[in-house]
Amino acid sequence: MDFALTEEQSAILDMAKDFGAEHIAPFARDWESTGTLPRDLWPMLASLGFGALYVPDEMGGTGLSRLEGTLVFEGLSMACPAVAAFLSIHNMCAGMIAKFGSDAARARWLPGAADMSRIFSYCLTEPGSGSDAAALRTRAERDGSGWRLNGTKAFISGGGYSDAYVVMARTGGDGPKGISAFVVEAGTPGLSFGKLEDKMGWRAQPTAQVQFDDCHIPTENLLGEEGRGFTYAMAGLDGGRLNISACALGGAQSAFDKTLAYMSERKAFGQSLDQFQALQFRLAEQEVRLQSARLFLRQAAWKLDSGAKDATKACAMAKLLVTDNAFDVANQCLQLHGGYGYLADYGIEKLVRDLRVHQILEGTNEIMRVIISRALLAERR
Repeated sequence: MDFALTEEQSAILDMAKDFGAEHIAPFARDWESTGTLPRDLWPMLASLGFGALYVPDEMGGTGLSRLEGTLVFEGLSMACPAVAAFLSIHNMCAGMIAKFGSDAARARWLPGAADMSRIFSYCLTEPGSGSDAAALRTRAERDGSGWRLNGTKAFISGGGYSDAYVVMARTGGDGPKGISAFVVEAGTPGLSFGKLEDKMGWRAQPTAQVQFDDCHIPTENLLGEEGRGFTYAMAGLDGGRLNISACALGGAQSAFDKTLAYMSERKAFGQSLDQFQALQFRLAEQEVRLQSARLFLRQAAWKLDSGAKDATKACAMAKLLVTDNAFDVANQCLQLHGGYGYLADYGIEKLVRDLRVHQILEGTNEIMRVIISRALLAERR
């Protein structure tokens, strides 16, 4: 078994790291202060092929594997997890359109997704249905010339910022089989947005409620088949969990790298901090957490790419382990900085704030435990 990245995969990781270091990291604090992301960032990312990572070549995308995609998000997150995570959401939407959309839908939506002239957001979560996504209440009803949507989506990254929204809405009865997927363009009458959320982390990312009030969309904006939306959503979650884990891993690695540099320079009691054995042990523990998380993540990505029967369980386990480890590492890095870690100038407190939400997104880590335990029990039957 070969655990090494190929030359091409290493180049992908390096390209993402280098881009982030030059075009994201120097501005991340300013973007956090303004609470939004500059539009001119996206064409630069698209020029690297990062706008349609999972869209096949023949459809105008980059056609990366899930493993290769995690390298992109890990590398970019070393500069800013909030930016990388926003890009991952856009790519999840583009991937869903490529996989489940009709030829007409692909021709209509994918070119703009690939060159990032059209930014996509994903609308699943609602005020009353977070972990229980199948209980969503947003409704889409036929009105002769298309569909009319009514309902509210919560915690939507890019709400009021993005150009189009992949929306899960109920077209049938209760339960997952009554849900369909739609694409709603910005500017559609009846589409509106709440105020920007005042968040703990991911502050560079505009986040808001998305409201549909008799929002009329044409028939062709149904994505895939009616009643299959929840299946599409769940199919996207395995990859989404890998991406959000990769973003957490990259942020934690950045915190660790900053801490190593700080401890080699900061002196106390006549020597640099990295010469105290007790602190060396702390560093060793964080390195083990990072490396074990990285190996677990890449194995889960390999399983998803190869169609392993336990891929969903592996993705849930990776999400649980990687995001927990990543937050713990960042938090320990703050502690090792002492009082300076609490100051914005050192960049550690931002990473702690940003990484906390990764234990909640794409299914909370409690839900990951549910998925894992159910899979374990099913294997014994």
